[in-house]
Amino acid sequence: MTRIERLQKRLPKLYIDALVVTNPQNIYYLTGFNLMAGDGYLLVTANNAIIVSDDRYQLALAEFDNDEVVATISRDYYGALNRICRALKVTVLGYEDTISYRLYDVLDEVMEADIVPFNNLIEKMRMIKDSDELARLQQATDLASRGYHYILSRIHPGITERQVANQLDFWMKEHGASRASFPTIVASGVNSAKPHATASDKPIMDGDVVTLDFGYFVNGYTADMTRTFGVGSIDPELRDIYKIVNTARQQVINQVKVGVHGDALDAVGRQLIATAGYDDEFNHGMGHGIGLSVHELPASYGPATSDVKLYNNEVITVEPGIYVPELGGVRIEDDVVVTHGGPQVLTTAPTDLLIVED
Repeated sequence: MTRIERLQKRLPKLYIDALVVTNPQNIYYLTGFNLMAGDGYLLVTANNAIIVSDDRYQLALAEFDNDEVVATISRDYYGALNRICRALKVTVLGYEDTISYRLYDVLDEVMEADIVPFNNLIEKMRMIKDSDELARLQQATDLASRGYHYILSRIHPGITERQVANQLDFWMKEHGASRASFPTIVASGVNSAKPHATASDKPIMDGDVVTLDFGYFVNGYTADMTRTFGVGSIDPELRDIYKIVNTARQQVINQVKVGVHGDALDAVGRQLIATAGYDDEFNHGMGHGIGLSVHELPASYGPATSDVKLYNNEVITVEPGIYVPELGGVRIEDDVVVTHGGPQVLTTAPTDLLIVED
């Protein structure tokens, strides 16, 4: 059964006649067609899947090889939506509740059918990866691991955080990545105590720890990887913190299994960090889902996520961290497949503390 067929089968249970999909990642997931945000939509009815866009996409849609999907070319996107729904006798239309208020206002004004919002309908389908998606995620994580090895060879005292991010960006794109899935984090020295520091013009110096957090799309799917390394002689406390974080990462991964709840998984690593005396210095969730987006469901799992339960072939990150102001921080992040046979770690870069010598 195709993804569109799975969605069509659900429409009666949702008490709607059709669903209009406007999220570009969700359109790609269902059809394999890349439509930029705001350039149209996918309408799924009980027996039809129709992409509506304008003549900029006419040639691409004509060449698009998908027997399930037909195309309608119109610059009046939502006037066309109303006409199609009227012709197909759609009286109740679902829409994604992530649309802008401006678009909601258009739908409310134009549509003769009743409109009903839905939250994370396609995103919940995306949680469970098929074999092709897992293969693409493995490609993305393999390239990220190779990129990490490359950038380590470029590190020396005096190079700036921004130069590191730029050199990594160039290498990743030269070797198969299409683009970054978020701005690369390069945080050195005291900056590494900021979990979401951006790459700055600060030079990386002897004695710094450097946290490198990055993700790049390969064939539509993104990895998300963090490694922390040292430059020269680093503070002994940071070496101890590294061991604690790395042990927490591995212990959480060891407990990844079908059916485990997010709060229970988080507690495995968080309790270890708290016992070591750094509970106040770990101030974010243990991880999140990844795939077509760098943050997919589960959007986060942490102490208050008893409602999150892991399923077979979900892919999540495991990323504990400790951040000590004025000293520095450590975060280590792997991408992990949930399987009935236990965790499958996609990230292949080493997790032992690496020291770049002068």
